[in-house]
Amino acid sequence: MKLNAIQHALLLSLLPTTSAFAAALDRSGQSIAPFLQPGNYFEAGISILDPNVSGKDTSQNDTGNMAGNYYSPNAALKLQANEKFSIGLIYDQPYGADAEYKGKNNFIESRPFPFKGGTSVTVDTEDLNLILGYQPNQNWNLYAGAVYQTLDATVLLRGVSYSAYSGYDFKTGRDEAVGWLAGVAYQIPEIALKASLTYRAKIKHEMNAYEKHGIAGMTLSADLNAGLIQINKSEGQTEITTPQSINLDFQTGIMENTIAFANLRWVNWKDFAIRPYKFGEASLLSDIVKSTGKKDGFDLVAYTDDQYSVTAGVGRKVNDHWAGNVSVGWDSGAGNPVTTLGPTEGYWNVGLGVQYSPAPNYFIAGGVKYFWLGDAKAQSGSQFNTPNYVAEFENNDAIAYGLKIGYKF
Repeated sequence: MKLNAIQHALLLSLLPTTSAFAAALDRSGQSIAPFLQPGNYFEAGISILDPNVSGKDTSQNDTGNMAGNYYSPNAALKLQANEKFSIGLIYDQPYGADAEYKGKNNFIESRPFPFKGGTSVTVDTEDLNLILGYQPNQNWNLYAGAVYQTLDATVLLRGVSYSAYSGYDFKTGRDEAVGWLAGVAYQIPEIALKASLTYRAKIKHEMNAYEKHGIAGMTLSADLNAGLIQINKSEGQTEITTPQSINLDFQTGIMENTIAFANLRWVNWKDFAIRPYKFGEASLLSDIVKSTGKKDGFDLVAYTDDQYSVTAGVGRKVNDHWAGNVSVGWDSGAGNPVTTLGPTEGYWNVGLGVQYSPAPNYFIAGGVKYFWLGDAKAQSGSQFNTPNYVAEFENNDAIAYGLKIGYKF
């Protein structure tokens, strides 16, 4: 079974909807697959997610659907310079969030304060990966590269769920940082076997973010008012480090024109936390320490567990023009209870894909996945590492669509 005999099915098994709704902030799944295609290759794609995430706060108010729709483009170019060396560029949006609370609940500020509206979060990241590969023979591929990453995040906390943090605003602006990746791939073309292991290092962002405690001067405590006013006047650095991760991809021919494929992913969310400067300073004020019991302060966002995810499926070439696949996926989530800014715990999903190749050197592929999202209890930052929570989210789901074009030259 030659690799080129089922090449359409191999390409199809990696549709862009693989990790459209994963644990914590994980979005794209950071696939290296385009770089491992034979010869010269280009692809571009887009994933669209339509989630439904709703629950009830501890006062039994409905939160409404707090998860926003979003789309994620991706593109890749791989050039085979000669028999031994290859170079590639991969663009994707690996991490993100888009959520906003609406209606009447504890995540909406309805009291007579100058700040109104609902709690919301947006996180946008972009990665540009420059990868160099060395192939000592037809079986092995050793590769490494640099990763240029941008990050832009906005968080607005509103409502009684956040106590003295209602009215808190956090905006990073666009920040840039650099990281690296390295990996190894092995293939046996005669049986369409291909395996790759890729490590991505964490990437550290540092910025002097915009922060404001909107409730400063409006609480019932003179000491708390004075402390928050003073903190609003201060300046300090905020650090956000996107996590390290490992991807293991495997595929092999199981019969003529048919492959089985699997992807395993680990992301180190357990060591991820965001404590903006002014947010953290406020958490150390005596009035807030007395109410939370946390003398060392607390984070805006943190997770208790690492993420583990698995996707497995079968792809089959029907004829010279058409191929299809089916897949099943599971994601562990990053702990439960979890932040109010992303209140789900992992998922199960099923996916279907189809690919049409008008000619041997180019194709268009589309896929759809349905997600059963895990139930979760949601915490404010001050409740982290306690059993307390401010809302509960159950029976949620999402649907993702993917479209990709590819060209071999």
